[in-house]
Amino acid sequence: MWEINAQGVYYRDLNEEICTAYRQGHNDIRVINVNGQRYLGTGLASQANLILEGTPGNDLAAYLDGTMMQIFGNVQDGVANTMNSGEIVIHGHTGDTLGYAMRGGRIFVRDFAGYRVGIHMKEYLEKVPAIIIGGTAGDFLGEYMAGGVLIVLGLNREPDTPIVGNYCGTGMHGGVMYLRGEVAPHQLGKEVTAVPLDDQDHSLLRQHLKQYCEHFGTPIDEIMQVPFLKLIPFNKRPYGNLYVGW
Repeated sequence: MWEINAQGVYYRDLNEEICTAYRQGHNDIRVINVNGQRYLGTGLASQANLILEGTPGNDLAAYLDGTMMQIFGNVQDGVANTMNSGEIVIHGHTGDTLGYAMRGGRIFVRDFAGYRVGIHMKEYLEKVPAIIIGGTAGDFLGEYMAGGVLIVLGLNREPDTPIVGNYCGTGMHGGVMYLRGEVAPHQLGKEVTAVPLDDQDHSLLRQHLKQYCEHFGTPIDEIMQVPFLKLIPFNKRPYGNLYVGW
């Protein structure tokens, strides 16, 4: 495995060093001592593996297209902005706007996530993005969500801590959310409704949770012991009357 030491390296220089390593044929790269460098992995279009140890800065993996990334540490805001494909595994917490406009690939977060996770997520044909969060998520989860899958497990939270914040699913008009546990009605946006899970939902959940458990070592049967709440939009054009006459 090719190793890069990020200590004291400016973010542009570090990104160039990572890209150069890929161009030279190094498909397994570990970057150590990461400390706030922005845009790491931006635009990488490769089937290679990138391991980051430390705390990357904002806009990690923006426009990612195929690369497998593992981050051993917490990440900041804007991870996977407009991600197209690939996989991101975060062994820690994540900040706000995770998966903004994400249109493919998968993100696994071991712990907690900030505000506006999955805002403007979308899908097309076989491209169905997925975000699986092990802990809780903040306000505006799935805001204006147009496609994809959001799963929040609520693991390791303090008693009486809600699994999601307020305004969950505000403006949502596509995709599906699965929340493990109960959510108060006042926390939900006016554009979503809760419906029972069917066999297809349970199969989809197990598919994603099997991978989550493989990454982080959580027993899947333990996760499945708690019922999930399924949220879907009840209107494909929730704000259509604001812009177009009927």
